[in-house]
Amino acid sequence: MLKEFKAFIMRGNVLELAVAVIVAGAFGTVVASFTNDIILPPLGLLLGGVDFSQLAVNLQAAEVGADGAVVKEAVDLRYGMFIQTIINFLIIAFAIFMVMKAYNNMQKKEEAAPAAPPAPSAQEQLLAEIRDLLKK
Repeated sequence: MLKEFKAFIMRGNVLELAVAVIVAGAFGTVVASFTNDIILPPLGLLLGGVDFSQLAVNLQAAEVGADGAVVKEAVDLRYGMFIQTIINFLIIAFAIFMVMKAYNNMQKKEEAAPAAPPAPSAQEQLLAEIRDLLKK
């Protein structure tokens, strides 16, 4: 069973998938940082100093006990974080779209090379020989 598992893991498809998952995770982290640290601060500044990560609607206030400890956490609808996630998604989707577009263009170039015409069949060759003999 261990040998079968090793053979399964060492297949090219599984290794390629593992690499793709790791790279995608790293890419997601980079995009999240790009959105949170590069895109949203100037956008928030243009909108009057809005910090998107703090945008929320309080549905229920936190309950604080007599000793000052929080008894029940507040319930917030954090739509600012949702906006950040949507922007992250759009950036990742656009990047994947561009990669797929480049890949499809490369595939089209390979397909554009004209295929050699098929060789004539034996019957066509015989008819061509007869035609040539009749011309003589």
